[in-house]
Amino acid sequence: QLQASGGGLVQAGGSLRLACEASGRTTSAPVMGWFRQAPGRDREFVAFITWSGSSSYYSDSVKGRFTVSRDSAKNTVYLQMNSLKPEDTAVYYCAAGPHIATSMRIYDYWGQGTLVTVSS
Repeated sequence: QLQASGGGLVQAGGSLRLACEASGRTTSAPVMGWFRQAPGRDREFVAFITWSGSSSYYSDSVKGRFTVSRDSAKNTVYLQMNSLKPEDTAVYYCAAGPHIATSMRIYDYWGQGTLVTVSS
């Protein structure tokens, strides 16, 4: 099971930190990904990180503004989002998968999503 939290309403230029706690069989998945889905649009890749910390990767749209990290002791992955823009408004989902990938089809487990709204 994946439990995402931390979404909310923020002004453009502001920051939010999302968290995703893994439990049960999801803790054995080596890769954690973040995806987002804006209204009327397809779900898109945001970032991933390995539990080992050896690899992380970002989409071009968030690179330099978002940082993904993990706390293995807490089975929790974070997405620190800075310099937020109105176009970052979306429901953000965390996911767990067997290997690094930007395709959502690779990820086996999904959290329920948390809404991020960035006002202009």
